[in-house]
Amino acid sequence: MKRCWWAGEDPLYVAYHDHEWGVPCRDDAKLFEMLLLESAQAGLAWITILRKRENYRKAFSRFDAQKIARYGKREKERLLTNSGIVRNRLKIDSAIRNARVFLDIQEEFDGFAPFLWDFVDGKPVDNRFRRADQIPASTPLSDGLSKELKRRGMNFVGSTICYAYMQSVGLVNDHLLDCPSRTGKPSP
Repeated sequence: MKRCWWAGEDPLYVAYHDHEWGVPCRDDAKLFEMLLLESAQAGLAWITILRKRENYRKAFSRFDAQKIARYGKREKERLLTNSGIVRNRLKIDSAIRNARVFLDIQEEFDGFAPFLWDFVDGKPVDNRFRRADQIPASTPLSDGLSKELKRRGMNFVGSTICYAYMQSVGLVNDHLLDCPSRTGKPSP
């Protein structure tokens, strides 16, 4: 099977590529999980975060935004000593802050998914790239999402992170034309 170049041979990357990346997601819990992970990834390789994903799940209350939004000093200190995650104070503070903003958006839009999917008029942007060098790091859409999330108070949501997020939750389909996962459904 010919996959997108970045999936390589690592089983974790292959599974992520085949079953998650580019698959449209409208589940708020999963959308929050991916937002937290993409924000943690800033400046790091995505495989680093994928390898720490289960540690993040345990450390961050199974990605429960309601619980994370209530984290205080004790929880922050606990996270800073957890070697299973990226121990960056700014990223940990950001995860808590972003959980609070996420909940505010959920309340305002009756869910995070309606807010997010409105950026693409409710349907995935289906890019039709043939080569890796055609895929951008950011777009005017990711610029707009980044600007809005920052305006609402989120951190670690620059345009490049937002574009990676949009790819990861299927707002954007950047599977190359010859990739079997291009349909937006998991590969066999």
